[in-house]
Amino acid sequence: MSHSVLPEHPVYFATDGGLETTLIFENQIDLPLFAAFPLIESNAGEETLRAYFETYIEIAKSAGWGFVLESATWRASSDWGDQLGYNADQLADANRRNVELLQNLKARHATPRLPMIISGCVGPRGDGYDPGQVMTHAEATAYHTSQIKIFALAGVDIISAITMTNSPEALGVANAAKTAGLPCVISFTVETDGHLPTGQSLAEAITELDRETDGYPIHYMINCAHPSHFSHRIEQNQSWIKRIGGIRANASCKSHAELDEAETLDRGCPSDLGDDYVELLRQFPNLRIFGGCCGTDHEHIQVIADAVTARALVAG
Repeated sequence: MSHSVLPEHPVYFATDGGLETTLIFENQIDLPLFAAFPLIESNAGEETLRAYFETYIEIAKSAGWGFVLESATWRASSDWGDQLGYNADQLADANRRNVELLQNLKARHATPRLPMIISGCVGPRGDGYDPGQVMTHAEATAYHTSQIKIFALAGVDIISAITMTNSPEALGVANAAKTAGLPCVISFTVETDGHLPTGQSLAEAITELDRETDGYPIHYMINCAHPSHFSHRIEQNQSWIKRIGGIRANASCKSHAELDEAETLDRGCPSDLGDDYVELLRQFPNLRIFGGCCGTDHEHIQVIADAVTARALVAG
């Protein structure tokens, strides 16, 4: 494993839940192309984002955990910016301002007992559920370099590639982050069979990236999938399992295709999800970051924090 930006204490870190689904279904905010980053353009939008993150910060504080501030920039790369009417300068400014919001939150709330990590969130070039036309790793490096350079200049602590559907694009992000001198985390999404949308297994994808990057990612994560989609694929005593450092699961057991067609929010059962995370902690011995994805909100993260903390006390 490469160098880490996570301190050894506290043991666990919370992060937020499903930002976009919360804003759309609970805050009743229209997000064209599922993009949250344009909210930074207005005072009301910026305040909405600030209040959203502060809710989760309080959960981490009460649990005695650290917190990973993930920028609302999952859709803030050039192809998506073009579709939303942003030119290159406007998109760069929006990325910077979203990072500045997190820096202000960190300055206001971080303490030695509540360490915070600012993560520049990089999303897929295509749809988060469908790999579409898969880039080569060289094409992916070229595509993601501009956003990652902006994050480097803005002063993020780490790059997180969220909802990666294929290994070449993930490799491109890792290469771009390394060139920019930033640590990175790669988070893959999987289908109900526990495999990436390309059909590649998690084990194969993680092993490939570690081989091609000499283990550059700090760790790997899984997001935008319910635990039932991948927990049954875990075979103990495999080296890749130790490389999983975070989970941002969906609340719903539905497939990506079913979620894509859903007109209402499936919040699942928060208490069941908390139990699922306790089991994931048993399966993944180096799991340290706990958050959510589609359908999860602060209630889910509170339940997860309570369940994981209780498990740690018992194991204690």
